[in-house]
Amino acid sequence: MSSFPLVLMYHSVESYTEDPYQVTVSPRRFERQMRWLRRRGLRGVSVRELLADPRPGLVGLTFDDGYADFVHEVLPVLSSFDFTATVYVVAGSLGGHNSWDTPGPRKNLMTAADIAAVAAAGVEIGSHGFAHVRMPEAADLDVQTAHSREILADLSGQQVTGFCYPYGAVGEREVEAVRAAGYDYACAVQPTPVIGRHALPRTFIGDRDATHRLYAKLARHRLTVGRAA
Repeated sequence: MSSFPLVLMYHSVESYTEDPYQVTVSPRRFERQMRWLRRRGLRGVSVRELLADPRPGLVGLTFDDGYADFVHEVLPVLSSFDFTATVYVVAGSLGGHNSWDTPGPRKNLMTAADIAAVAAAGVEIGSHGFAHVRMPEAADLDVQTAHSREILADLSGQQVTGFCYPYGAVGEREVEAVRAAGYDYACAVQPTPVIGRHALPRTFIGDRDATHRLYAKLARHRLTVGRAA
């Protein structure tokens, strides 16, 4: 790929008192961030839609881990702005909690019924692996990629075409495994040596990101990704 669109990376959106891993955005902040996009003439969409039609004015919205708060806190806000998004789900932890964030607040994950509901609402469902493990250290890449895809396709009724590397850990071996499993694209975090359609860079968004920080992150994306491209 010669250029890389702006893709924002979220995790959880809910009210909170502690957040040692900085994965939570308050509902009030999230609504303001979506309003900031709208005021700049930008529209949040799924990564699948963004790659299919990369015209100016579209921004990818992604939510890692598949937290249950997406259903109650995120989806209503997206609907109010006529935005869509992609949720990357840990297929082997449906209805569980974020056991990989230890120590830290327990957060509930979406159930099978939640997956079906948000998919029916137009949200793209992608895979975050079968377990939330670092792919370079995993011996069962087929389970993490192909098996997780089958599970989520059955639950969502969608063709699951997107993958997201847990922790953003990706190398050539992982890219090849994801491509071989039939995924059309995959998301990393920062630009990596294997940057491309199966290792798309994203911009982390947190609760501290008010207007001035959003402007700065947009400018940094243009600079950093421009160099990588």
